[in-house]
Amino acid sequence: MTPALIINFARQDLKDRYAGSMLGGLWSFIMPLINILIFALIFSQIMGARLESFGAEFSKYGYSIYLISGILAWNAFSATVARVTHVFHDKRNLIGKVSIRLDLLPLYILLSETFIFAVSFAFFTGFLLLIGFPLSSWWLALPVLYLLQQLFAYSLGFLLAVFSVFIQDVKELTNVILQLWFWLTPIVYVVNIVPPGIHQLLMLNPMYHFIDAWRSIIIDHQMPDLLPLGVLTASGIAMLIAGLWLIRKLERDIRDFI
Repeated sequence: MTPALIINFARQDLKDRYAGSMLGGLWSFIMPLINILIFALIFSQIMGARLESFGAEFSKYGYSIYLISGILAWNAFSATVARVTHVFHDKRNLIGKVSIRLDLLPLYILLSETFIFAVSFAFFTGFLLLIGFPLSSWWLALPVLYLLQQLFAYSLGFLLAVFSVFIQDVKELTNVILQLWFWLTPIVYVVNIVPPGIHQLLMLNPMYHFIDAWRSIIIDHQMPDLLPLGVLTASGIAMLIAGLWLIRKLERDIRDFI
């Protein structure tokens, strides 16, 4: 499976999202822009006012920046986990007809979601420049942070994808867990409004540390805590190795079950 083929899969995946619509691929740019406008101009005015009543201080656009910096990272993570988990089911017809490497097949999803994230983050950056929010040299670390986060997301999804072939409930359970995971991560709320005991539990959440790292760089202009990021990176690598080992051991069974 060549890099060119993976890129073609990613390009086709982006086209298929809005197949049949008049604007076609332009929706890949329009939808992120609409989302940024909603988060920045509408949703933040409501939630920002409510959070201030709990003691969270925000400037006019402070909550918008807080919200968007977290939700863009979460969207990339959750979409990657969910779609990689489903990939063998979604591409079962292709797998049955074409001799294709199963260990490389999900890579097109990573490319596709990276494109969507890049477009969304570009609009977010434009919004920050428009309101005069300062950017710093720490932003140079954001691609590395994205890479580490998506390594964890891809590895988790890849491992689940192998299990989902044999256990159908894994696919549906993943969707449910991701919904719960969203609300267990301080994305739309701030940590200081939750009880201290719950705060300690939140720190066991891997996405707590990734989201905190995004905000440390974007909002606080400082280096995030590297220890949890290092642990999560090691965990991601371990999951990826386990997934690759399983798929090589079970590839024939996977093709039979699919």
